[in-house]
Amino acid sequence: MTNPTVAAGTRTPLRRGAELAERASRVLPAGVSSDARRGLPEPVYVDHARGARLTDVDGNDYVDYVLGQGPMILGHSAPEVVEAVTRQVARGQAYAGQHPLEVEAAELVQAMVPGADLVRFNTVGSEAVIGAWRLARGFTGRQKILKFEGHYHGWLDAALWSLHPPVDAAGPALAPVAVAASGGQQASAGADLVIAPWNDLAAFTALLTRHGEDIAAVVMEPLLCNTGCIAPVPGFLEAVRDLTAEAGALLIFDEVITGFRLAPGGAQEWFGVVPDLAVYGKAIAGGLPVAAIAGRAEVMDQITAGTVGHAGTFNSNPVGMAATVATLTRLRRDGDELFPRLRALGGRLMDGLREAAADAGVPMLVDGPGPVFQTYLTSADAVLNYRDFAATDRADMARLHAALLRRGVNIVPRGLWFLSAAHTESDVDQTVEIVADILRTW
Repeated sequence: MTNPTVAAGTRTPLRRGAELAERASRVLPAGVSSDARRGLPEPVYVDHARGARLTDVDGNDYVDYVLGQGPMILGHSAPEVVEAVTRQVARGQAYAGQHPLEVEAAELVQAMVPGADLVRFNTVGSEAVIGAWRLARGFTGRQKILKFEGHYHGWLDAALWSLHPPVDAAGPALAPVAVAASGGQQASAGADLVIAPWNDLAAFTALLTRHGEDIAAVVMEPLLCNTGCIAPVPGFLEAVRDLTAEAGALLIFDEVITGFRLAPGGAQEWFGVVPDLAVYGKAIAGGLPVAAIAGRAEVMDQITAGTVGHAGTFNSNPVGMAATVATLTRLRRDGDELFPRLRALGGRLMDGLREAAADAGVPMLVDGPGPVFQTYLTSADAVLNYRDFAATDRADMARLHAALLRRGVNIVPRGLWFLSAAHTESDVDQTVEIVADILRTW
């Protein structure tokens, strides 16, 4: 059914939202609980969410392409997830003990992910990343981690480096320097990082050759989603896989976004490259806080032996595990239909956005595999790395995000879009109409 708020592009004034924003400013730093939510253009406070829609406290509806920053692969309040979580909440919320659901959830990850010999659960991706780095250091006896400029691996001190640094402070393009992303970070953590440019095999090879004997692991988002939506150039992942193995280092995929979104087996299945370890979150539990480390038995067995520690009060929390089982069961059962549909629906939306921009004479690049994609305001033909991304018009993208939000379309402010199983062709077509209308007067 067409939503009149979205179709007409009008909405009720955000009076309750403004009241809540004023209250929040008195009790929450910056009025929010995560920096990813600060600085939004208007005080939209969500009352509830179902399917592909959000409804704010003032009664306005939004077609939602943020999906909780990616987790809602089945849509908001997916019936199977709601039923599983509701049933488990009545049975217990935290046991500090083993239970059947964690075994079933791990078996599903093992069955779906090519490189998942063994699985350990966490609560959020940031801690799972650090757990994977600890495993790599324990396994290799080395200390350094090679990461790529523009890739995000969580907000903890050891990992939050060279995400979106000022280009004039980031060093040479072929050998970037580690730049802290926050005040208060432990400066010594950057000394154990080697920063490489994404999608430049020659530069990567040179850095790996220079530091190879010290590098425990190479870590990457196999599809770079925290800086645009940038695919690896042909042959890049395969070469990195080979070179990392030759250097005696581990390869770690950060699949917090790509896991169970690109395909049932995530980026490993999509690209056909299997790392030593991978980290999961977001879509794994359809909206509940669950993360996981999965990988080669030889590496994961350090936890079995007790030589590498891994703990957490909420690891394999039964409510989260219930959501994980429900989500992965659906994705595994219906994947042959669900993922091609996601790619087709994303393709329909991407094509519509390209056409709307071309008709309006607005330079826009739309790129990605469909279940997730990026809009860039740029005349460039391609964006291949962080510095290409930094050269796009990010101020105008923020302006487009604000215009869309006012018209009932919610996207990630930097221009990232997520699709869910709950989105329809009608949602996509309405969205394209709104974008076209906005761009006509751009």
